[in-house]
Amino acid sequence: MAIAKRKSVIAKTGTEAPAELTRRHILKSAAKLFRDQGYVATTLRQIADSAGIQAGSVYYHFRSKDEILAEILDTGIDEVRKSVVSRLDSLPEEAKSRQKIAAGIEGHLIGLLQHGDFTSASIRTYGQLPAHLKKSNQLRRKEYSAFWDTLLTEAAELGELRTGIDLHIARLVILGAVNWTVEWYDPKQGSVQKVSRQIASLISDGVFVNGEA
Repeated sequence: MAIAKRKSVIAKTGTEAPAELTRRHILKSAAKLFRDQGYVATTLRQIADSAGIQAGSVYYHFRSKDEILAEILDTGIDEVRKSVVSRLDSLPEEAKSRQKIAAGIEGHLIGLLQHGDFTSASIRTYGQLPAHLKKSNQLRRKEYSAFWDTLLTEAAELGELRTGIDLHIARLVILGAVNWTVEWYDPKQGSVQKVSRQIASLISDGVFVNGEA
């Protein structure tokens, strides 16, 4: 009952309770540390210090560093996917595959940059993690990859891709190119939308028939 009441108060005020705010701050602090120095080199004490709390207080919110990492990895992929889906949903029903791929690239890029520490931590650390730490996040990654595979397969079936394109490699190239932007993107180079359009053009003109829209 107490939990229900607390949730009700949060909903009515539109603000998070102190415990939720602290939990979120721990995640943000941990994500930045994982991004900057890797998972292995980051300790719970460092996370606590960065979050401005006692080391023991971390255990009130998370059972272990592994649990913190798992939530960061999940948040990174979930936010990117939501951004992509939102961007695709805004397209007209008659949108062609090229437009869908371009919208997906823009949504992916926006999701990456809006949740920079979470997505950067995921991109930088995932390949270095032992299998047991990757396991909990693998399903989300596979589902997101399958989402892009569906977009590309649809384009191929409609005859909008060059023949002979390996769709698996195409997806790896697209997502790899967009993911790398977290390492070099600077707002001085242009808006997220402008950069995403340039990336989409570079990719699309290489795979779409005659570069047609």
